[in-house]
Amino acid sequence: QVQLVESGGGLVQAGGSLRLSCAASGIMFRINSMGWHRQAPGKQRELVAGLSWTYGSTTYADSVKGRFTISRDIQKNTLYLEMNSLKPEDTAVYYCNVYGGARDYWGQGTLVTVSS
Repeated sequence: QVQLVESGGGLVQAGGSLRLSCAASGIMFRINSMGWHRQAPGKQRELVAGLSWTYGSTTYADSVKGRFTISRDIQKNTLYLEMNSLKPEDTAVYYCNVYGGARDYWGQGTLVTVSS
């Protein structure tokens, strides 16, 4: 059974930093990609950052380019999101995602709140 466990969310002041982690377990298939999505109240879930597991290439939403960095530890099957220069509009529940075995898997989410 695939499990994605996110951690690292919390309350931070604008301009601050947080580092999210996503530990994946039960992976019995080839991972195509992993990523971070977020959903703010009243808004649709959106892709924040994605990473090709095979090639290591990355993609970012325009709103976070230059501020967020996605990375991985292949040995630990763990995905990270380093978030700097946080803004109040970054407030959302952040979800870890794995795509592999022809389907998506999601974590339970971790709340990030940025105060002004």
